[in-house]
Amino acid sequence: MSRSLTVVKVGPQTLIQDLGRPGNAHLGVPPSGALDVPAFTLANRLVGNPESAAGIEALLGRITLRANCSCTVAVTGAQVLASVDGYLVDTYAPVHLQPGDSLALGAPINGLRCYVAISGGVEAPAQMSSRATDILSGIGPDPLRANDVLPLGEPLGLPVGADVLSPPVVPAELVVPVLLGPREDWFDDPAGQLAAGRWTVSQQSNRVGLRLDGDALRRAAAFESRELPSEGVVTGSVQVPANGRPVLFLADHPVTGGYPVIGVVAERSLPLLAQARPGTPVRLHPLR
Repeated sequence: MSRSLTVVKVGPQTLIQDLGRPGNAHLGVPPSGALDVPAFTLANRLVGNPESAAGIEALLGRITLRANCSCTVAVTGAQVLASVDGYLVDTYAPVHLQPGDSLALGAPINGLRCYVAISGGVEAPAQMSSRATDILSGIGPDPLRANDVLPLGEPLGLPVGADVLSPPVVPAELVVPVLLGPREDWFDDPAGQLAAGRWTVSQQSNRVGLRLDGDALRRAAAFESRELPSEGVVTGSVQVPANGRPVLFLADHPVTGGYPVIGVVAERSLPLLAQARPGTPVRLHPLR
């Protein structure tokens, strides 16, 4: 019998993800991939997969998956209750499923995105050497729907555990280090404005970017009416559109942009941004 898993129930956005397709910006293709990379790669290690194996990213949890074969799963990312056929099981640990067993995730208690790795990985068709779903360009598998059957690869390694593993807690307020540039000169006292600004995560945020509600950043007088030709942007870029409210680019961001980038978020902060819920207070801490 071939190895597979059936999607019984999906949440608001349930996607197949891997580590993405970086290095294709010259083709206009975003890097994509799991937003919370440490949580995603840990889930793969727990079930014995290579870190790059494809798994599932579930926004706000609320998914149910039924095993059609013997397999091992691990749930990481946002703090969430997980159960197998109604019995609570550990997250951040390998869990064995027999054929017919159903894994269900509730709504996260803390955080935003849950990750599910399955031994052997999800064998969805690859596009540009990746199985990641890119919501901006439409490259990769479609968002998952109920009754989808996901083929699984053959397990390559043994499940592993650890003495103590627990979900990281997203702080009540995010303080995000930002390295100034390349267009900080477009703004009046860029470091001072970032340090003094107060924002919250907007409900309009998605995998393309974390939009912030709150203070508007002021341009320097010499640049108030200037237009910026489109130029390359990277994951973590803090772009400032015409309304002055920053957008922090995430994995599905466009590869070029026509608004000035005041700075770039330190890479270590990206996993927390992936788990920040709408309404979370945010402060941007400028670095030089």
